[in-house]
Amino acid sequence: MNLRLDPSKPQPLHKQAEEILREIITCEEYQKGKLLPNEVELSKQMNISRNTLRQAINKLVYEGLLVRKKGYGTIVAPKNVMSNARNWMSFTGEMHSQGIMVRNFELHITFRQPPEEVSLFFETDHDRLFCMERLRGNTSAPFVYFISYFNPAIGMTGEEDFTRPLYEMLKSTYGIQVQTSREMIYAREADKFIAEKLNVPEGSPILVRKRFVLDTENVPVEYNIGYYKADSFIYSIEFSGIMVK
Repeated sequence: MNLRLDPSKPQPLHKQAEEILREIITCEEYQKGKLLPNEVELSKQMNISRNTLRQAINKLVYEGLLVRKKGYGTIVAPKNVMSNARNWMSFTGEMHSQGIMVRNFELHITFRQPPEEVSLFFETDHDRLFCMERLRGNTSAPFVYFISYFNPAIGMTGEEDFTRPLYEMLKSTYGIQVQTSREMIYAREADKFIAEKLNVPEGSPILVRKRFVLDTENVPVEYNIGYYKADSFIYSIEFSGIMVK
């Protein structure tokens, strides 16, 4: 595989490196757990700086495609950690498909300093990003707390109509059509803040669902984290096609 990048292309070098990495990690040997070449070796092969390469690797780490292990190296994320479902729905769509009416119990809009992984996902150095937090559930009780950050290039102001489904609003207001959702789901204990929001004892098991939402041009739109009551969420995945041994 040719790993050399083309500086004459309009596409930034870190984006070119990112595309090559996406191709590399589909190889069977890496799917089976082989370590990726170290950063020094890879950066020499691609003829780019380690900082540029690290930017590309970080993007795949925060999308859940790669896992860094301190003192060991970087590997492809296990398949049971992440699902990249083809036919995904918004939370409202998921609930409506099950005949559940959605109720918003809280809605908070702020501009705040994002965590590092959010800045890396959007590839931005903005010190304040638009953030929306919502406590949602069925008509009787809340069961999930969402925190969403949005790409600053969208230009969201907080004056948008958030009574409408989010992605419908983004399409009609900003012309943004979302297409891809890369997801990670894992378990953890509820900290004091989330426990109070979900009305569960602190330390109770909850499910965390991260969504990395992109538009039709593969441009990041939303970084979303949902904290679910453990007894309220079942994630079903259907795979079709020829089984690969």
